[in-house]
Amino acid sequence: MQMVYPDYYPSFSCIADRCKHSCCIGWEIDIDPESLARFQAIEGPMGQRLKESISLEETPHFILGEGERCPFLNEKGLCDLILHGGEEILCQICTDHPRYRSFLPGRTEIGVGLCCEAAGQLILSQKEPVKLCVSGTAEEPDAEAELLVALRQEALDIAQDRTRSLTERESALLERFQGWIPDLSPVQWAEVYLDLERLEETWTEVLENLRNQGEYIDREGFARYMKGRETEYEQLLVYFLYRHFLTAYEDGDVGSKVSFSVLSTRMLFLLGALCWTQTGVFTLADQVELARQYSAEIEYSQDNLDALFTMLM
Repeated sequence: MQMVYPDYYPSFSCIADRCKHSCCIGWEIDIDPESLARFQAIEGPMGQRLKESISLEETPHFILGEGERCPFLNEKGLCDLILHGGEEILCQICTDHPRYRSFLPGRTEIGVGLCCEAAGQLILSQKEPVKLCVSGTAEEPDAEAELLVALRQEALDIAQDRTRSLTERESALLERFQGWIPDLSPVQWAEVYLDLERLEETWTEVLENLRNQGEYIDREGFARYMKGRETEYEQLLVYFLYRHFLTAYEDGDVGSKVSFSVLSTRMLFLLGALCWTQTGVFTLADQVELARQYSAEIEYSQDNLDALFTMLM
């Protein structure tokens, strides 16, 4: 089996109680069968607490408490399950998050999602081009998968070609992979995203601000302000390409995956430009937060992904 990951991946670690947007709040936490059996075998007060905190209806899951908090997230922002039995006690989804995996025949790819602020900080702080680390070999090579992997590497090379501006790289990607993005105004793009499923009220406020003020954005001024920080948008483009390009193995549509990657990068630039136009400031922390919201709302909703992929076909 071949394992693949970005070179920054081993540096990721959860910041636990220092996280401002805990993944233990607002997310449905499903429990895999092995973990459920392990939880049900625990005795004593913790065993009773687990029994009272798990719903066995449909897919077993934790019953969220007030404010949609996991029942084991304590007032200090720490996990009582980990405090009781160490990280090994966690169910699979808690162990993995914000890690994601993509599977091709004989190949597993892993990364960390921008929906996590620690992952966003790590990814967007990278100054050097991303390299993919590969270990092992594919036992049964698949010609279609190998072709997609080679094409994605070509896309990543274009995205990280620093002899060209980011705009030139985006245009080159769309041309090379027959991508297409509708020519809409910022206000119209706000309407597109407002029509999608939304989770956080703060994301709705961001999009409504774009709808109401989009025509006043100073994009050229923002580009000058971000001089020296262009790598943040390169890292965003590379992240989206790495994560979504190979899903074309399922539907054969590379163009929409490249278009989505370019569109997502452009939307985050647009939202950053709006923030700067209104406040005169746009920090790395602001960038990480916008990326976190975008990822949580778009990448973690299959309906939203499907809607955008369909639009971009």
